[in-house]
Amino acid sequence: MSKFQDLINSDNPVLVDFFADWCGPCKVVAPILSEVKSQVRDEVTIIKVDIDKNPEVAHAFHVKQVPTLILFKKGKIKWRQAGVVTTPQLVHILKHAPNA
Repeated sequence: MSKFQDLINSDNPVLVDFFADWCGPCKVVAPILSEVKSQVRDEVTIIKVDIDKNPEVAHAFHVKQVPTLILFKKGKIKWRQAGVVTTPQLVHILKHAPNA
């Protein structure tokens, strides 16, 4: 959990994809995140957290369903959404999130 805290406390925005291997919609999000990463490059760090392997992190952020995407900046949640988000929507959110 402390490594995760170090990551989300970054000055750089961090998008966390909470997922599970058994989750169908989570498999749809993976290529979307790859496309988003190619567009935002180093402006945003994107990490994936498997809720089955990291239940304490999922619990700490009240992740009740997957996929859940949470955008952090300096340790604070700037945006979150459960479910699939399209590439254009996500790029827009990452570029225009409050204080991101």
